[in-house]
Amino acid sequence: MAIRIVVLHITLGLVSTVQGVLTYASMFLLDLLFTLCNLLTPNKPLGDVVPGGGQWPQYIPPRQGDSRCSCPALNVMANHGLIPRDGRNIEFIELANAIPRVYNLSPTFAFFLTSYAAFVLQRNYGTDRLGLSDIDAHNCIEHDGSLTRVDTVEDPNQGKIAHALVDEIVKSGTGPDGNLTVADMSRLLGKRRVDAKRRNSQFSLAPIHKLGSMLLTVFGGRVADLKSILGEERLPEGWEPRVRRRMGLTILEFNFTAIPVELNIKEEADGSISRAGQERHHLPKRETKKEA
Repeated sequence: MAIRIVVLHITLGLVSTVQGVLTYASMFLLDLLFTLCNLLTPNKPLGDVVPGGGQWPQYIPPRQGDSRCSCPALNVMANHGLIPRDGRNIEFIELANAIPRVYNLSPTFAFFLTSYAAFVLQRNYGTDRLGLSDIDAHNCIEHDGSLTRVDTVEDPNQGKIAHALVDEIVKSGTGPDGNLTVADMSRLLGKRRVDAKRRNSQFSLAPIHKLGSMLLTVFGGRVADLKSILGEERLPEGWEPRVRRRMGLTILEFNFTAIPVELNIKEEADGSISRAGQERHHLPKRETKKEA
C-alpha cells in the first residue's frame, strides 16, 4: 500500500511537471507571436489604448481592513475599483484579465505574472483566490531593495508607501521634462540595493526581481504621472499606458528595456552590492596598552 502511494505521488508530480513545461513553452511561443504582431502592426491610437480611453472609476483610498501590497500597480487597481476595492478574494484569472485592460500588458505577460504568484503561493491558478497582501510572501512579488518600499525586516507592512523613496525617484530624472531614463533607473537601483544590503543582514534578491522596468515601459518614466501613481497609488485624470502596442507589452519587449537597465547598474559590475554589509562582520580591533 505504501509503495502504491509513493508511486502515485511520483506519477502526479511528473504529470504536473510536464504540464507546467508545456504550459510555459506555449506561453513563450505565443509571446513571440504577439511580439512579431506588434512589430508588423501600427500602435493603438491615443485615446484608445485601453477601454474607456483613460476615464477611470472614482479613486477611493484604502479603508481600514482593506488588503494592499508592495506592488503600487495592483494597489492602484483596487483603489479605482478595477479589481475588488477591498483587495480580497480575487481570482488569479480575474486578475490576469484585468491587468491588460489597465496597463496594456499582453495576455501572456499578465498570465506569467499571475501564474508566478500562484506558483510561489502554492495555490491552484484555476480555482484558488488571493488577497493582495498574500503576494507579499517574501520573493513572491515583494522583494528586498524595492524602489517604493523599505525591506520587510524594517517594516512588515508592505502595503505602506515609502514616501522618501518615491520622492527620490521623482527627483532623479535627467531626461526631457525631468523624466526618467535607462541610466536613471540603473543609478536608482544600484544605490537602493547597496543601501538595502547595508541595512538588512538578511538581504536577498531573486533574479526575476532584478528585471523590473515598468516605470520606463508602462509609465514611460514620466515623473508627473509617477508622483500620483507611486505617491498616492492613484491614476492621473485621463492617464493611459505609455505602451501603445497592438497586442500589449510582451515579455520579450519588456526585456528589451529591463536587461539594459540591469546591465548598466554600476554597483553590480564593480562589486559594490556584493560587498555591501560586509562591514558588520568586521569588529573593530581593540587597542592594546603599551607596557610602561
